[in-house]
Amino acid sequence: MNVSLQQLKVFVAVARERSFTRAAREFDLTQSAVSRCVRELEDAVELKLFDRTTRQVELTNAGASLERRIGRLLDEIELTLLEERAAYDGHTGVVVLASNPVLSSSWVAQALARCALAFPELIVSVRDQSQSGVLASVEQGEVDFGVISSTEPFDSALLHAQVIFTTPLHAVIPPTHPLARHDSAAWCALREWPLITLNADTGVRASLEPAFSANELKRRPLQELGHVAAVSRMAELGLGVGVLPVDSHWPSPGASLVSRPLVPEMSVATLLVQRRNRSLRPNAAAAWAQFAASASAPAHTADAASSASQSVARPAFAPRRTVLHEP
Repeated sequence: MNVSLQQLKVFVAVARERSFTRAAREFDLTQSAVSRCVRELEDAVELKLFDRTTRQVELTNAGASLERRIGRLLDEIELTLLEERAAYDGHTGVVVLASNPVLSSSWVAQALARCALAFPELIVSVRDQSQSGVLASVEQGEVDFGVISSTEPFDSALLHAQVIFTTPLHAVIPPTHPLARHDSAAWCALREWPLITLNADTGVRASLEPAFSANELKRRPLQELGHVAAVSRMAELGLGVGVLPVDSHWPSPGASLVSRPLVPEMSVATLLVQRRNRSLRPNAAAAWAQFAASASAPAHTADAASSASQSVARPAFAPRRTVLHEP
């Protein structure tokens, strides 16, 4: 069966207007051209679609049924083409990105606000996923791009990554903790304490491996959690030393805690990732550019390091030997 989109459009127009003449004017065709178009469609589908008289044009039962279904399909095709065209003007349409929930609750939200301000008609939809889920969604083309945390350099045969910012790792502790007496904390000093950090779903855990290996911390008791708030709460209760990325892009550990940069410095990189050798749609590229630029924009969240000035009464700390689980 050989049926063209033009034939279907002409058929729907004749059915709507009940006139070959009026349908011809709509398409800037002659009446004979419209009649020929309808006749060729009838021949192709082997159905009589119109009853024609000298005074009127009426749909047959088959024609009425086809008009209802074809009309809906043509509307859907037109809407799809309009939406696709809108996606390519860079300022409208829908862009889908994936991010882990920790970044979604902080820097990603700031980037979304910047994007909404720059492109009010562009919808950016965020999918909260684990780090591995983000990478899989980008690789499979389920999202336009992703946001991850990782060590540098990021190496993938399937993905291209752009580092947006790096965040130093800090020891997060109550102000009465022994490590709070100094402006920084050495990694080797963490050997005395159980450690609490973010798990692999956030991308942070893998960033700790080099520091753990270099400072004989791999066998320390370690608790891995999915949210900064959970790590902070355990640190508040004296269950160990939190190890977290701390700057204005990440969620603040909270006012009841202080943070001390760990030395030698170890950082977590936040990256945008997209499929390698596959161009972003213009609207997705526009969103990517806004996300990249937002890293240097003023943050709306308080700098977590400022919590060092907070003083909360806590019992004195002694090194704990409680085993939570081995990494």
